[in-house]
Amino acid sequence: MGKDVIVACDFASAEQTFAFLDKFTGRKPFVKIGMELYYAEGPSIVRQIKARGHKIFLDLKLHDIPNTVKKAMAVLRNLDVDITNLHAAGTTAMMKGALEGLTREDGTRPLLIAVTQLTSTDQEAMERDILIKEPIDQVVMHYAETAKNAGLDGIVCSPLEAGKVHERCGQNFLTITPGVRFADGEVGDQKRVMTPAQAKAIGSDYIVVGRPITAAADPVAAYERCVAEFCD
Repeated sequence: MGKDVIVACDFASAEQTFAFLDKFTGRKPFVKIGMELYYAEGPSIVRQIKARGHKIFLDLKLHDIPNTVKKAMAVLRNLDVDITNLHAAGTTAMMKGALEGLTREDGTRPLLIAVTQLTSTDQEAMERDILIKEPIDQVVMHYAETAKNAGLDGIVCSPLEAGKVHERCGQNFLTITPGVRFADGEVGDQKRVMTPAQAKAIGSDYIVVGRPITAAADPVAAYERCVAEFCD
């Protein structure tokens, strides 16, 4: 897979999701299905969006004991998604278990990536709430290296960290970066952000864009602008 823009379909129902996706009569965007939509509609929403011809990033951020995550991934592997994820904080054993569960009998599997620190987390919150005192960029790098050593394909990280992750883990280790906003847009609740062009320059492989596209007056135009800035 080359560079791509993943649209976060953070909607509460299939009806809202399809009303949004119906606007795209040309290029079909890579779609992220997160907790809100998946928990509202279940596995059928994944199958329906896949049947429409979209690539899918299933963003459920699994984090549990290794055996539970392994069994959950063994179920998710049958949904034919392109990317799925877990929390790197779940330990190496959990990540290896996830890979085992996600791998089909023929040896194929979706890409598996790890969440390092959420883009809504900053240094102050990390120290205050989860008692991690190290600099946040060091924490992200450690999680990235742990994920790579466990056999994962990449990580979710802030675009601010994408270049450093490639330096540490290699160019083939994928960086999927939320926290992307247009230069003239609202930052919202994200604290570590970049524009699509900046994310491209620093080495992000995929960017995940939600409200700047889904809440735009013309979502298709906003998506095409994002693709032009990041992919072209």
